[in-house]
Amino acid sequence: MVNDNLTFGGYLAQKREERDITLRELARQLGISAPFLSDVEKNRRAPLTADRLEKTASILQLSDEEKTQMYNLAGKQRNTVPPDLPEYIMERDYVSAALRTARDLDAGEEEWQRFIEDLKRRKG
Repeated sequence: MVNDNLTFGGYLAQKREERDITLRELARQLGISAPFLSDVEKNRRAPLTADRLEKTASILQLSDEEKTQMYNLAGKQRNTVPPDLPEYIMERDYVSAALRTARDLDAGEEEWQRFIEDLKRRKG
C-alpha cells in the first residue's frame, strides 16, 4: 500500500540516505548527472526510467517490498501503471481480461486481497 503523502523523489532520497550513498555516487552509478538526480529527488523531474529504476533497486539493495513501493510511487507520480507491469500485462491477454472483468464488476480491495492470497497459496 502506498502512503498518499510519500512521493517517488522523497522515497528515493530516503532509501539512498538509509544506505549511506551520496547523491553524487548514486548518480555516477546510474550514469546521470547529480543535478538531474537531485531534481528527481525533489520531484522537479519525472521518476527514473524503468531500466534506471531496476539499476537503482540493485544499487540500493532494495527488498522486494521496497522495490514494489518504488515502482508504485514512480507510476503514481507519472499517472501511469507502475513501470514494472506494462510488459507483463501486454504479453498476456488474460491479464487484461482479468483487469477489465474486475473493473466491470467493481471488484473491491477485499476481493483483490483474496485473489492475491489464493495465488500465493498456489505458489507455495
